[in-house]
Amino acid sequence: MLSHVMIGSSNIEQSKRFYNAVLGVLGAGAPMEHKNDTGQTRLFYIHGGSNFSVSEPINGKPVTTANGSTIGFACNSPEQVKQLHDVAVANGGTSVEDPPGPRDSTMGVMHLCYFLDPDGHKICGIHRAS
Repeated sequence: MLSHVMIGSSNIEQSKRFYNAVLGVLGAGAPMEHKNDTGQTRLFYIHGGSNFSVSEPINGKPVTTANGSTIGFACNSPEQVKQLHDVAVANGGTSVEDPPGPRDSTMGVMHLCYFLDPDGHKICGIHRAS
């Protein structure tokens, strides 16, 4: 259904360090870097058929976050959910909502974590028990 997700960064080198560490937990390698014709740097993390991108704003305006939005990354286990959270916090992220762990829902038990990246984008790690 989705082709990619791209978010803005006010400090592309800080974002690169953060997402290299965080997405490394999921097995993603270093991003492909691209500088467009007007000079903005973009990072493309390609892994498991997904593309997550980080870009300096092309319009030159300050980065903003989308209120009510969350970007979710699939984790392989409840332990990986916790690791994703802990690596994010250790690399400049901010823990939000409940601590990482199981949540009951109408879809069964899910293990979740939530954190904000250095620019304030809300990120979720999720593992759905089968």
